[in-house]
Amino acid sequence: MSEVAIRTSKTLTPADADAEVVVQGWAQDVRNLGGISFLQLRDRYGIIQITAPRKKTAPEIMEVMASLPRESVVRVIGTAKASAQAKSGVEVLPTRMEVISAAAAPLPMGVIDKVNVEPDTRFNHRFMDLRKPELRAVFEIKSTVLNLIDMYLVDNGFVEVFTPKLVASGAEGGATLFELRYFDKCAYLAQSPQLYKQMLMSTGMDRVFEIGPAFRAEPSDTVRHVSEFISFDGEMAFIESQRDVQKMIEGCTQSVIKGVIEQCDHQLKVLGADVELPKAPYPIIPYEEAVEMVKAEGMKIALGDDLGTEGEKLLGEIMSRQGNDMYWIEEYPEEAKPFYIMEKDGTPYSYSFDLDYKGQEISSGGQREHRYDRLVARMEKKGLDPDSFTFYLEAFKFGMPPHGGWGLGVERFIQKMLDLPNIREAILFPRDRIRLIP
Repeated sequence: MSEVAIRTSKTLTPADADAEVVVQGWAQDVRNLGGISFLQLRDRYGIIQITAPRKKTAPEIMEVMASLPRESVVRVIGTAKASAQAKSGVEVLPTRMEVISAAAAPLPMGVIDKVNVEPDTRFNHRFMDLRKPELRAVFEIKSTVLNLIDMYLVDNGFVEVFTPKLVASGAEGGATLFELRYFDKCAYLAQSPQLYKQMLMSTGMDRVFEIGPAFRAEPSDTVRHVSEFISFDGEMAFIESQRDVQKMIEGCTQSVIKGVIEQCDHQLKVLGADVELPKAPYPIIPYEEAVEMVKAEGMKIALGDDLGTEGEKLLGEIMSRQGNDMYWIEEYPEEAKPFYIMEKDGTPYSYSFDLDYKGQEISSGGQREHRYDRLVARMEKKGLDPDSFTFYLEAFKFGMPPHGGWGLGVERFIQKMLDLPNIREAILFPRDRIRLIP
């Protein structure tokens, strides 16, 4: 066995003709045609055709193939043969077949059947759902996206950090915190690493980023909201303005999308996804202008109102007509922004921004208030007790440089890049208001 070449659908080629090989995977389909039987063996990379002519194949192998349940795990030892009929140009004639794990019947859902399956059924049996190549392709692309983010930030002098996910207070306050018991105390699941990454700006680690889980107790049943997601956060010190932060995000998103196009050609073809590199630099739309743009399209909205999902979608349609998939909306009303965002003096606005992608916000950020007295005043203005944030505020008392940062929802980014209908399609095991298992 150890001397036999182990092959996958990716590595088995016509060059292996007449060699003895081992292949293994899931029995996707079996066809018994009297004088010959075919097994479509699926592995991570594709399909291997196992061809068993009755006159040349051991009877015990023919018996196995005659009764083999679909989706069973099988190992086959045989001889590779060049074949014009096999899609890959090579097939395997079995000399030994081992059923490693027989699948029960009936299956909870089909893998290759052209039948629509309800989302609940799919997510309840996610292990089976993810056997579909087009669904696995999403997560292979997601893995590439995370790797590309990491490389871009490290190349630009950032240090990767990991902050607590069990916290004593929320970064944004409000009702979107998951509360839990922490020994004899009350704690929360972190909404973001916001407070910690800002504290790090006072340490000399002037560029940090984190890719990790974030939690929001939002009871929203939409295609863009979930309770647990992967957030890509960054913070950078000694900035001149929020524009420095925007340039960093723009460079990163462009690099990631370009990398996906170059490195994930196979997965994109499996998905049938056509990913285009957005035009850069991304257009910048002040909040006031964004409001006027959607009002001109018939939306009822006033200055100070949140654009909301409807406004974002409408603005996305306007920008799409101009050939722009990515664009900035900046200088939102300070009243709508968290305490740590810097106010724009003499105006009701703030040094803040959103990055929208095809009509949906994927990132939010801005310049932070680094001046201690003003930060405390911002907290009090928002109805927060500064004494509850002593651990955070202390970092601002002893030399805090001007800084800014962002948070970017990785799954939202992937959802829009691949035009997925629901953010849950980019999450292995989604968590929302009603789903806690599997």
